[in-house]
Amino acid sequence: MNKDQVKGRMTEAKGKAKELAGKLTGKTSTEIKGKAEQVAGKTQASYGDAKEDIKKSPR
Repeated sequence: MNKDQVKGRMTEAKGKAKELAGKLTGKTSTEIKGKAEQVAGKTQASYGDAKEDIKKSPR
């Protein structure tokens, strides 16, 4: 695992928690910020996955 994979998955988890907090408290803005954070985390994790795939591919 590389740092992009780890950071991306952590950001994704933090976003999920933020979204849940927004749902529980009824704060739509917090829920939306959480969803956006999840998307950003997934994007970063995917980038990290692609880097790993390139590193592992035979040349």
